[in-house]
Amino acid sequence: MSRAVRIGVQLQPQHAPNYGLIRDAVRRCEDAGVDVVFNWDHFYPLYGDPEGAHFECWTMLGAIAEQTERVEIGALVTGGGYRNPDLLADMARTVDHISNGRLILGIGAGWFQKDYDQYGYEFGTAGSRLAGLKEAMARITDRLAKLNPQPVRDIPILIGGGGERKTLRLVAQYADIWHSFSDIEVLQRKIGILGEHCAEVGTDASAIAKSVAWPGIDQVDGYADAGVTLFTVSSGGPDYDMGRILEAVAWRDRHNESA
Repeated sequence: MSRAVRIGVQLQPQHAPNYGLIRDAVRRCEDAGVDVVFNWDHFYPLYGDPEGAHFECWTMLGAIAEQTERVEIGALVTGGGYRNPDLLADMARTVDHISNGRLILGIGAGWFQKDYDQYGYEFGTAGSRLAGLKEAMARITDRLAKLNPQPVRDIPILIGGGGERKTLRLVAQYADIWHSFSDIEVLQRKIGILGEHCAEVGTDASAIAKSVAWPGIDQVDGYADAGVTLFTVSSGGPDYDMGRILEAVAWRDRHNESA
């Protein structure tokens, strides 16, 4: 399945002492022509001062939905271990309506132990968190089908992670977008494994978009040749620098024009 390359931006909701800085960054990203504005679902900064300023993910997505007109929005990614799956489906449906059908529901098994410990959730093990993600995906799918009103569109599901036996199986079953954290050689191998899972569960591997973090202008063509069509640039507070974002958008335009 041929699709245009897109550029996302992950506006990390950390080290911004007031929300106005994030609101301004969202505006600048939409004005610059990015395709997707992501945040992340953590409760504390991942970089810099571990006790620095930080804002909550899904409350923010509702605000971003109201503020924007064109970009898709979502979390890269929601922590499956501290979001009730049925409630998460309802939250996603609601933000989908607020945005008039622009939400991407990004989800993963979770990994940052401080989030769990400080907010009273059981961290468990990698295996138990993946088992929880498997249960969550079934419940989310079931709840989305029951909600009234229904979502504006079939909400695209993005699953982040690279476990070959379990995570990629869930990608094959449920995802419209797979976000990988692998280098290009490992990514190419895992694309093949994902294809095997898709064949086993009866889904079309070519219909699942491949997503990675922006690898830099010197490497991005190789990832695009490997089949990646969504590249996400990260930008943190308080400044939310636009330099790499503008570079990525310009590359996207050149790439899509020549494709």
